[in-house]
This record gives sequence, C-alpha cells and structure tokens, in this order.
Amino acid sequence: METLTPVGRAVRVVVTLTGVALLFVTSTWGSDDHFPFAPFRMYAGENPPNEPAPDPRIDATTVDGRVIVLGQRQTGLRRAEIEAKQDAFAANPSLLCEVAKAYDERNPAGPRLAEVRYVLRLHEIQASRPTGRHTDKVLAAWPVPK
Repeated sequence: METLTPVGRAVRVVVTLTGVALLFVTSTWGSDDHFPFAPFRMYAGENPPNEPAPDPRIDATTVDGRVIVLGQRQTGLRRAEIEAKQDAFAANPSLLCEVAKAYDERNPAGPRLAEVRYVLRLHEIQASRPTGRHTDKVLAAWPVPK
C-alpha cells in the first residue's frame, strides 16, 4: 500500500473541509435547489394525522369546457418549479401565462386553453390514512387571451 504525498494529503483535507463548510453554511440558509449541500426539506417533516395533505397542481379549462391537468408532460415544467411559485401566482395570477405558453409550445395541436388555474387540492386524512375525499381551493386563475 502506497502512502499519500504531503500534497495529496493537503488536497484531500482541503476538499473535505470545503464539503463540510458547504454542508454547514447551506444547512442554515439553503433550499432544495442546493441539494446535496443543503437539507432536502420536502422530506423534512410530516403532516399531522388528521390534517389534510396538500397537493398543489396547475389545471386548465379548454375552450370546449373540459378540465385538464397541466403536468410536466404537458408543459415541461417540473412540479417543484410550479410549487416554488405558489405565492407569486397567488399574488399575481397573470404569471400563469408562462404555464400557458409552455403548454402551447409543447402541444401545438392540443386543445386551446380558456383559463389556467393554480389549484391546491386538499386530501382528507383521518388517523394518518387517506379517506378518499378531497377539496380544491383555486389560489390563482388567469383567463387565456383569445
């Protein structure tokens, strides 16, 4: 077994200390975007046993009145990207135009949209088990210009 040179040892110490410093600093102010150098907060907690479980999503009404869910396949936008903008959508619903544009770009032959909504679906939970019931709260709605 060969021993490390002093330079090799110094490089390993510097890399290790840099990694530890990144973990420490980003654990205090980091977000999921800094993973693996920050806590993955989406799994850091749990809902109380009798409180509804939130399930935010984007849906749309087509010009013929059908409601469709606009997920990653339809828009190219990841769920985390959408969830991160929840407060912005609620404060300024016209930001939902970006979701409509992303949908149109990926689905040029798809149904035309009349309205895009940010919906918070609350799944009812009793004794830590889903009941199968839910309620929807529309947090933001944007009518698509014709």
